[in-house]
Amino acid sequence: MSKTNINKFSCAILDLDGTLLDSTDLWHSIDLEFLGRRGIEPPADYLEDIKTFNFENGAKYTVKRFGLKEDYRDLMKEWFDMAVHAYANTIELKPHVKEFLEYLKKSGLTICAATSSDESLYDACLKRNGIHHYFKNFTMTKEVEQDKGEPDVYLLAAEKNRAKVSDCIVFEDIISAAKGAKKGGFYTVGVFDKGSKDAIGRLKEVCDDYIHDFEELIR
Repeated sequence: MSKTNINKFSCAILDLDGTLLDSTDLWHSIDLEFLGRRGIEPPADYLEDIKTFNFENGAKYTVKRFGLKEDYRDLMKEWFDMAVHAYANTIELKPHVKEFLEYLKKSGLTICAATSSDESLYDACLKRNGIHHYFKNFTMTKEVEQDKGEPDVYLLAAEKNRAKVSDCIVFEDIISAAKGAKKGGFYTVGVFDKGSKDAIGRLKEVCDDYIHDFEELIR
């Protein structure tokens, strides 16, 4: 059972992919298919690292990592075309997400998102799943200089909502992003995702708390 007291905070900063959205399999499939088309066996550390990047930085990283003779913008378009249909039509919420957002709202917390994704992907998905209206605003890593391994996106999210770091609670599903939030001084809750199940122990070490299901936080 979670040890976190939601009522201690005034602002909840939520990751989207892998935390609220059950999208891990999609991105894993895209990574495998993309590299497979080029005859590349995807290293495990690449599959973990790429989760923290936005499209542009991820594409640049991929070109450099594998020495591809391609323009990173072509990679971005290829990834986007593969993902846009799924977000608009098939990606669903993880268990008890809607109930948890309603709980946060009733508890008086400002709800916002910090994401490496792009509005053209998550916007339609959140609306189709009936949770878009819970969010006061969205902060994307493309708005800051650093990806989620650094605290910049979380700090900007707090700033947008005029919230002190000490008044914010961050929810993340991967280690590098959780480390970035912790580096900024945020109270951080790790969220189980099947795509990171082999790293549960390390995520628990990084975060202040850890949950398998949002139902654990609903009181």
